[in-house]
Amino acid sequence: MKKDIHPQNYRVVVFKDFSCGEAWLGRSCAPTKETIVWEDGNEYPLIKLEISNRSHPFFTGKMKFVDTAGRIDKFNKKFANTRFARKDKEN
Repeated sequence: MKKDIHPQNYRVVVFKDFSCGEAWLGRSCAPTKETIVWEDGNEYPLIKLEISNRSHPFFTGKMKFVDTAGRIDKFNKKFANTRFARKDKEN
């Protein structure tokens, strides 16, 4: 294997799926600013997830409505006044 290609800051973190409310310990090097106190009393970095294998319809067998239209509107409002906003041509 090649040397020095794997991250060095691999640590224990808490993954929390906010669509179903479940959380579990795992390992990751993903950056995060938030922390959470786990069941064992220790504080760990928190990685928030919108969907995981514990809430995804493929694994649960249940269909769930995802508010993509709301996300699109939120995105458009956020970037409406920036240089990236779409400007319609006037004829």
